[in-house]
Parts: sequence; C-alpha cells; structure tokens
Amino acid sequence: MTNHWIDVKNADAVLIMGSNAAENHPIAFKWVLAAMERGAVLLSVDPRFSRTSALADLYAPLRSGTDIAFLGGMINHVLRNNLFQREYVGEYTNASFLLDPAFGFKDGYFTGWDPEKKTYDRATWKFQVEADGTPKQDGSLRDPHTVFQHLRRHFARYTPEMVERVCGTPKAEFLRVAEAFARTGAPGKAGTIMYAMGWTQHSKATQLIRTAAILQMLLGNIGVAGGGVNALRGLSNVQGSTDMALLFHILPGYLGMPTRKDHPTLAAYLEKETPKTGYWVNKPKFFVSLLRAWYGEAATKDNEFAYQYLPKNSANYSYMDLFEAMYAGKLKGFIVTGQNPAVSGPNSTLERKALEKLEWLVVRELFETETAAFWKGPGVDPAKVQTEVFLLPSSTHLEREGSYTNSGRWLQWKWKAADPPGDARSDGWFANQLALRLKALYAGSRAPTDRAFLALTWDYGKEEPDLEKVLAEVNGYTVADRKPVKSFAFLADDGSTACGNWIYSGVFPAEGQNRAKSRKADPPESLGINAGWAFSWPVNRRILYNRASADPRGKPWNQEKALIWWDAEAELPDGKKGKWVGVDVPDFRPDLAPDAKGGGNPFIMRPDGKGGIFAPLAEGPLPEHYEPVESPVKNLLSNVQANPMAVIYKADLDKLGDPKEFPIVATTYRLTEHQHTGSITRNLPWLVEMMPNLFCEMSRELAEEKGIRNGAPVIVRSARGEVRAIAAVTGRFKPFKLGDRVVHEVGIPWHWGFMGLAKGDSANMLTPHVGDANTRIQESKAFLVDVRKA
Repeated sequence: MTNHWIDVKNADAVLIMGSNAAENHPIAFKWVLAAMERGAVLLSVDPRFSRTSALADLYAPLRSGTDIAFLGGMINHVLRNNLFQREYVGEYTNASFLLDPAFGFKDGYFTGWDPEKKTYDRATWKFQVEADGTPKQDGSLRDPHTVFQHLRRHFARYTPEMVERVCGTPKAEFLRVAEAFARTGAPGKAGTIMYAMGWTQHSKATQLIRTAAILQMLLGNIGVAGGGVNALRGLSNVQGSTDMALLFHILPGYLGMPTRKDHPTLAAYLEKETPKTGYWVNKPKFFVSLLRAWYGEAATKDNEFAYQYLPKNSANYSYMDLFEAMYAGKLKGFIVTGQNPAVSGPNSTLERKALEKLEWLVVRELFETETAAFWKGPGVDPAKVQTEVFLLPSSTHLEREGSYTNSGRWLQWKWKAADPPGDARSDGWFANQLALRLKALYAGSRAPTDRAFLALTWDYGKEEPDLEKVLAEVNGYTVADRKPVKSFAFLADDGSTACGNWIYSGVFPAEGQNRAKSRKADPPESLGINAGWAFSWPVNRRILYNRASADPRGKPWNQEKALIWWDAEAELPDGKKGKWVGVDVPDFRPDLAPDAKGGGNPFIMRPDGKGGIFAPLAEGPLPEHYEPVESPVKNLLSNVQANPMAVIYKADLDKLGDPKEFPIVATTYRLTEHQHTGSITRNLPWLVEMMPNLFCEMSRELAEEKGIRNGAPVIVRSARGEVRAIAAVTGRFKPFKLGDRVVHEVGIPWHWGFMGLAKGDSANMLTPHVGDANTRIQESKAFLVDVRKA
C-alpha cells in the first residue's frame, strides 16, 4: 500500500472495487467508517451487492472482468470535464512528455504488434528526447504528441453509454460514482482506492491496477494523506512475504532475479539492471550488500562477491508454470508450507493430478489438508499413486515469535504466546534445521555444485533460530566490525557492508534496538502517522511519494492534512539552511529545494522522477479493456476479444469454455466465516456450524429461468469440471443488461475441500489456468459456467 489502513480515515471519498472490505477485512474497514464519520463518501462497485455495498453511500454493479472499462469511463469523465488537478498532473507526472510521432493505437493494438509472433516490438513506445537525453515536454499539454493528449484520445471511447453496454452498469449509477470520486481532484481533497483479489485475479490485472493509478494521479491522490491505491491482502504478512522475495522473479527488496541469458556476470547484471537516474542508481550497493549477507567471507571482489553462486532463472517459475511442469513430469519433489494448492490453485483438477507425478511431497500444516491427502481424494485410486508424502506438524502463529509486515509496510514484532503441542515445530525451526542438516550432509564435499550451498552464512542457532539475529542481518551491518547500519544510505558496493534486504534497513539501527517492537501511538485525533509504532519501510516512512503532498513550491496542498513541507530556515546538520520537514519522513532528498533541479520530481524510484501515466507493460503502455479469456460477449471497444498477451496454457486438462455451452459468468469470493482454503476454519466446529456448505449464489431471475429454488442442490459446470453446491437465491446478484441482451452472473466461495469437518467441492475445480500477461496471476474472478438442478 502507498498509504496505511489508518490513513483511510483522512479520505474525502473511498472507492472500493474488487474488494468486499466490510466482510473480508472488517478490522481495516473500521477506518473506512471513521472516514465516513468525518464526512467521507463511500463508493462500492461490485458485481454483487455485498456487505460493503450495504454500507456504501453509492453502489454501482458491474459485470466481472470489466473494471478497466468502468475506470476508463471515470478517466474520460475527469478529462472531458477538466476535473483533473492541473498543476499536479503537469508537474508531477509524465503527462507533458512528448511521445514518438510513430506511436499510436488502433482497434485494440498499439503500434508494433506482430500478429505472427503474437508479441510487441516496443520501438515506438518511447519519448522524444532533448540533446542531453531528457524527454521533450510541452507544459501546456496541448501538443498532440504529449502523453496527456494520447491519454485523452485513448479514453474518449469510454463514454458513460459505452460503460453501460460493456459493464452492465446503468448510466446514471455510473455517473453518480464518477462525479462523487472526481470531486477529490480539487486541491486539498483526497480520495483513496481499496482493492483486493477482485482486481488482481484477471488476465489483464496489472493494467487494471495501472488504470486506478492513472485515475489517482489525474486527481492528485498519490502521495497525500487520505489518498493512494491500496491493496487489501488475504493474510497479515503477504507484504512481508513479497518484500522478502517469496516470488520467483525477484530477490529481497525487489531486486530483479538474474537470468542466465541476460546476466552471465555481476558486471552484466549491474549494467543492465541499474538505471542512470532515479534512486535505483544505488542498486549496486543494495545488490552487493545482499551477496555479502548471504555468502559472507566467501563473497569477495575477486569472485564477483559470489555472484556465480546465486541461482539464475532460465525459465518462468511462476505458480501455474510450476504446476504445468509438475503435470508434465518435470519435477521430482515439492515442499508445501502455509499453502493448500489442491484447493486454492486454479484448475485444481489438473493441479491434483500433477501431485500424482511427484516422487515425493512434503507438507507442513496444522491439519491434514487436501494437498497432503490428494492421494485419497475423490476419484483417486491410492494404489496407483507413487508419490511419497511426508506430513509434518506445524505450529500456529500464536506459538512462535517474529515479525509481520502488514499491507501498510509496517514491520511489527510479535511474541510467542504458548508452546506448540507434541512434535509441531515453527517455520523458523524447519528452515533452520533443513539448512543445518543439509550443510552437515554436504560437509567435506568438493563438488562444484555444492560450493554455493556450503558457502551460505548460517549461524542463527542450533534449534529454534534467533530471529532477532536474522532481523539484524536483514537490517545490514558493516563487515569490519559487524555494527548495524542506520539505514540503506550507509550501504556500499565495495563489499564493506552486508544487508539482507535494503528496504528493511533501519529496523535494527543499533545493537539491541529492534524498532519493530516500538509501541508508541499517536493521539486518535491526529493524522495517524504513528511514527513511533513499529517500523515502516523505507526508513520509517509512512506515506510513499509524500513530496507530492506539497505543491511545486513546497507548500502543502492541504494544511490541515500536511505531511511534509519546505522550510527555508530549517537547519541541516552541516549548518546550511533549508530542508523538508513535517510529520512524516520525506520521501525525497531532505535538502533538495523545490526550485532546484529535480526539486519537483516526487516519484524518486522512477528514472525521471515523474508519475508514469505512460508506462510500457507487456500488452501496452496504456490500459485497454479486453474481455476475460472466457466471456459470453464480444468486446465492444475493439475487435481484439481478449488480452493478446494473456498467458494460456496448453496441457490436455487446460480446456477453455465455449459461451454457447457455458453462457453464465462466474466469479469466486471469500466469506468472513472461513479463511482461504478452510484448512483451519473447516476444522473449527463453531465456524463450521456458521457456514457448513459450499453454495452457489445467483439472482432470482436466473433461478426462475433454471427452475432452481433456494436451498436446492445444483451442479455448476465449466470446461474444466463440475462442483455440487447449494443454491443461494438472493437479490444481491442482478442480471446485467448489455445492449439488447441479458447476461447472468453467479458467485461461488472457494473455501471448501474434501478434508476437515465441513467437506465440499472446491470452486477452483472450475477456474482456468489462464494468466496475466505481466505477473501470470490466474484469472479466477471471471470465467464461464452453466448451472442446473442436481
């Protein structure tokens, strides 16, 4: 999140799309209620009239998979009516940059599309430049080649009438939402957007979230109190897991993972991955310090700081690609901890079949999950499964200490409340023991393939690891004396510093000073910065890009909600005057005056310092609506039906549905009574009693059409499989009127499986192996089914 849960209370408008925060994030939602108590308007846009919708000032329905069309309509509304914040857009974004005259867009494709290779040549996706290499600009925003004019032309097609035809949102209801949120474009106002998996699990998810960011930049809502584009995560430490690189394509601190093809040497990696301007020019310091933290004395200048010990990507190792490889028999073993892919994974029929092709499987869990028990699942003959399964008991989060990093980027230390029972062990114990025992196994080996593992520094304890020692290494230290560094500003690229994750540097700035344990809260009536509570990366900054909270002259747009401002009389440590001050840590060089070169470039992680309205991604540099890969209707905005760069897998079980056979849109969602795959909650009797059965929610109109009564068993079928559920006939879903036709949508929660106290079919048996073009996240929120009486 650019901001924090608590900061939502500072918003004048809250737009919730792709999320049902009132039900799925009830504690976070209290800050939405706090904003409403202060006069904020809550806008809920959702295919279903949810609990969030019930509390909203305005509700608008939309068909799943059409969010870009809806947001594009909002952008068009803002541009057409000149409701954007002119000074913010002109000074803080790349709206004024001139694009290559050859760049363009026509009928669903940007320039450079190769229909045979089905990929883009991005040669025209660039700016015109001056002699010194900086982008040419037109401050008036009138030149037809400016990003701004391209944006205006691109979204001119997204009229309220088009939104109605594509999304099924009545024109009047769309306009009420657009007008209410557009009011936050006035200087001094702020609007926040909250989203969750309803946005991320689509074949054009990255572009969808980019659309929201463009809208927020047009309205001046990035970097301000009460603003931001804020992701609601499914678990309390999802942010921490991504920060620490539990993703295939990055290293800790969002350093790109080296590849064999592009980065054969350390020099090649640093040359290719380090921009010439922006804060990422410091990447060599962060990367070399990471190598020093991991390989210690084995990392020297003479051996590229052990760069060759670091594994290099040679293929795509994202989630669905791993299961496709597993299904093809390319993987021997699989360790699963904190996950239950037999229920959570898309096309779970294929994923369960893939588990049968392993030699061995390790599952660490509190209960026996569907993944651990796949070999005795429905339709499986255990005698024919050769996979050897090891089920290891795990402790709960209450039975171990450590840190969580929440969505607002706060590292908070928690303490162990009780010892785990029996043989249950913590995640830290397992990782520590696995490393120590493997080191002992390989001790004395002279094989070149074993050197990298033996070189790893690993001295965190013999049983339970000392997690504060781990955090101190993550924070970073000077190699000569092992003293903690105060922040990443003290890291170097000469091997003199070690740091496990540069963005966390500062959490342990001195011996015995674990700032994740800090617990000093601000008064309730304040902005809620809470700088004394926990540690927020980077350098305890609470709101990212907060230079944008002040105008180009350094004066806050809103004095009542000021974050930072320029004080020409404030004294620097060297005695000179003039620096940025305020209630938050400036996300900016503290001594760079507003009128200095670069003094008005708040987005410091970008090479040009400007917010990227124009930003090339796999399928284009501007967002465009495409239908989901499975859709019952034709794309009305172009002749390109689905995202041309979407990832579609081709195994024999990767089937796609024909809308003639599967005419109904389906989406999946979560419930308050269960968590994720239900591996814990479906083993707790009181929660099972509250929500015992899988259900399929549908409109009264669809139920009447199908002859289905409320509470009756139904079969929901897709091209991948079918599930049995209870019909929940409600008024929360309504048919979508798209021009002269009607499209129905149903919703299915995905918490059930064949283990536990409450058993049921898994909704993900219906979802496809289809991925976003940039991240390869699955498209689970818009696919095709048919429904009939059981």
